[in-house]
Amino acid sequence: MVKLKVEKMSCGHCANAVTAAATKVSGVESAKVDLESGEIAVSGTADVNALIAAITDAGYPASITS
Repeated sequence: MVKLKVEKMSCGHCANAVTAAATKVSGVESAKVDLESGEIAVSGTADVNALIAAITDAGYPASITS
């Protein structure tokens, strides 16, 4: 599982858009957004850089949490 920090998420629509972007990446088994923390937890074998690119391309800049 990988957790990504996602900027600009503020509502359910944002969470749905981020989840949809993440689940389109090959190898993603599940994705769960936590709006309060501004993070998404993704399980599976997806490439982290592909996840970051997909979510960022959807308009929500993403990065690996520390």
